[in-house]
Amino acid sequence: MTVAPSRLSANHWPGLHEVPSGPRTAISARVARGLFHQAVNRLDVTVSIPAWDVTWGKGGPEMVLHRPEEFFARIGRDQLIGFGEAYLTGAWDAEDLGGFLGVLAAEMSDLVPKPLQRARALVVKRPPREQVSSKDNSQDNIAHHYDLSNDLFELFLDPSMSYSSALFEGDPVLGRAEDLLAAQHRKIDRMLDEAGVGEGTRLLEIGSGWGELAIRAAARGATVRTITLSVEQQQLARDRVEEAGFTDRVDVDLCDYRDVTGTYDAVLSVEMIEAVGWQYWQTYFETIDRVLAPGGRVCIQAITLPHDRMLATRNTYTWIHKYIFPGGSLPSVQVLDEVTRAHTSLRMHEPFSLGLHYAQTLRLWDRAFLADPQQVLALGFDETFLRMWHFYLEYSRAGFSSGYIDDHQLTFTREGA
Repeated sequence: MTVAPSRLSANHWPGLHEVPSGPRTAISARVARGLFHQAVNRLDVTVSIPAWDVTWGKGGPEMVLHRPEEFFARIGRDQLIGFGEAYLTGAWDAEDLGGFLGVLAAEMSDLVPKPLQRARALVVKRPPREQVSSKDNSQDNIAHHYDLSNDLFELFLDPSMSYSSALFEGDPVLGRAEDLLAAQHRKIDRMLDEAGVGEGTRLLEIGSGWGELAIRAAARGATVRTITLSVEQQQLARDRVEEAGFTDRVDVDLCDYRDVTGTYDAVLSVEMIEAVGWQYWQTYFETIDRVLAPGGRVCIQAITLPHDRMLATRNTYTWIHKYIFPGGSLPSVQVLDEVTRAHTSLRMHEPFSLGLHYAQTLRLWDRAFLADPQQVLALGFDETFLRMWHFYLEYSRAGFSSGYIDDHQLTFTREGA
């Protein structure tokens, strides 16, 4: 059993349980209350505030504000980071958390009045310099999430240990927990097919996960080099490769993508580009272009934003950056097309969307995560972590179910191929 690192003791949440106060906070809290009241009264949600004996909204998924003064102080000072932190402290709850967040996500670009959006740059925080995904910072960024505990991920992932969107057969909303393993294999197999992976293929995988794609590629007869910056992932991926009998075909290396050498017939990467950071998208694709053999094919799976939202938010420090994925940045399909056209010989084929499949994948993960909270606590995590992880999974599900974010498999070949 892998016990959670000591950073997940009570000291892991510095300042979280200190409620913002002071004259400036009082003013910003009043502004936040007015904007929040105005926004939810336009939406199909219910916001109950028992302490004030009031209810806002037009009806729909319910949010209960247990400590409204704290809630408005937090969002007044820290906007969406404060909104998430207020959930971590228990200042508010929602029985259907994903449903409530989904309504907000669908209206995200209009929650704040347009005139005030122009002043957004004056109040939002910028990502800390130490989180920019440079070679010096990337391993720490990855370790923050993926080195938490392999046992934690085993609690809610399917037996393939695939930590990315599945691809269900038919309507994804009907996907069941018992279908998840097959749906993950369907996702992987589609990517392997897109990249033409078969007998004798020299395959580079950027971002190993826990080894399932490498194993399935090796079963087709490919030789695989898969790279990761997560020590925990590398160890378990190696164990799983050995158990599958493919140590002669698969190398699992601790390596930054920028340091990759060699020549490969196919390059695959599943939801790793989100950790690259927008400052390095060009470097990422130039690296792939450099190591791809003539006639080679590339398939990446990427969580994406609409282009205008990507441009508006890429310099914003978010709750996800602070608590889940430091240094992360979601691209748009358009920007990846532009970067590859301007700086590489790679050309994008028609994108394939999995967004609604991801919403269902996350629903199943969250259900499994909440099935036995005592198992999570037994790994060394605390109640705040339980609320944080539940919020993260449902916050993400809301983004996909509302269409605010999407997930795409993107295939690239050489220009003229």
